Amino acid sequence: MDLHWLKPLLGRPSPFTTVYIDATRTGANADAEAADRWRAVRRSLERDGASAAVLDQIADVVSVPTGVRGPHGRVVVADADGVVVDRVLSEPPAQSHAVLGPAPALLPAVKAADETVTYLLVEVDRNGADLTWAAGGTVRTEGGQETETVDGGHDDVHKTREGGLGRRGQTRAEDSWGRNAEVVAAVLDRRVAERRPDLVLVTGDIRAVGLVRDAVAAPTREILVEVPGGGRGDGVNVSAFEAHVSETLAAYRVRRCEGVLSRFREAQGRGDGSVTALDDVIEVLRRGQVEELVLHVDALTSGLAERTLWVGPEPLQVATSVDDLASIGVTSGVEEMDANVALIRAALGQDAGVTFAEDGTVDLVDGIGAVLRWSDESTPSEAVPSQSADQARLRNVV
Repeated sequence: MDLHWLKPLLGRPSPFTTVYIDATRTGANADAEAADRWRAVRRSLERDGASAAVLDQIADVVSVPTGVRGPHGRVVVADADGVVVDRVLSEPPAQSHAVLGPAPALLPAVKAADETVTYLLVEVDRNGADLTWAAGGTVRTEGGQETETVDGGHDDVHKTREGGLGRRGQTRAEDSWGRNAEVVAAVLDRRVAERRPDLVLVTGDIRAVGLVRDAVAAPTREILVEVPGGGRGDGVNVSAFEAHVSETLAAYRVRRCEGVLSRFREAQGRGDGSVTALDDVIEVLRRGQVEELVLHVDALTSGLAERTLWVGPEPLQVATSVDDLASIGVTSGVEEMDANVALIRAALGQDAGVTFAEDGTVDLVDGIGAVLRWSDESTPSEAVPSQSADQARLRNVV
């Protein structure tokens, strides 16, 4: 899972204020209820000594609806100067709350973002298409969803069925369909290159969908999924179509997760390309080798949640003790940090992703592992835990 949206937090001045709030707005009293939730969170932050100016900025942010329908949450992170991250969460927190500290409390947001898919919905007909972004957690304010209309420009799109002239009319119509589809495909290819969505969902007129699919370039075709039931015109069963979209996104999330875990298992079987256990993961994080951090799904509540690590000023400066940091030359700007925060910080510092593993899906020691970008002779080597003679290190195998 890509964590680029958290990168702006690196190198920012502390303290950090992290707010997790139920952003759901339904019913006649929706705005008043949202305001009450924020007031309760603000009072707790004021008791902890949060800056009034920063709290005023957060209040301005959370007072604006997200533009998302149904139950959902929101995470807002501010540094000493003001709000840096504002992100929609797929599920509201069980209870709205906030944390003030030397580092942002990010793991709950990362875990929630694991359920998020950034996709471009393309509703096509024989004239063109409407492109709508579902921005994977980005707040959509008063302007609503971001939609772009593509007009193919060739309007002879109706077949006739009478005589020779009719056949020529059919040919002209089919030629117009094809050229309109090419215009839509060209725009899609540009948008995919510019914004790199996880998926492109195409729906609408069956013939137009097929023409667009055949006209797009390979990078777009690789992430294109046809979804039945939608379209540009009237008569769409919105509930049924949204159910098809939800099923498509759920299937993608499973594939995305399984793709990472499959690579982890294969590398573990080879004895090369992955590590597990906290000490070894810290070592490869420090060396910038991690492509994907793999955490047990219960990392928030057990194992790592109870640990602290020592960190230096830079994200990759992480260790289990002050002496360990000193051994790599870090002696100033050292502080103790929750393990969850330090590990996510180090992952961000090398553009690594994070994947959560359910029980029984992979073998993890200490509830943590990593898929590596590269390895050499000095990289820690891990055997599958069931084959390890060091059973004392087995604390949390999933």
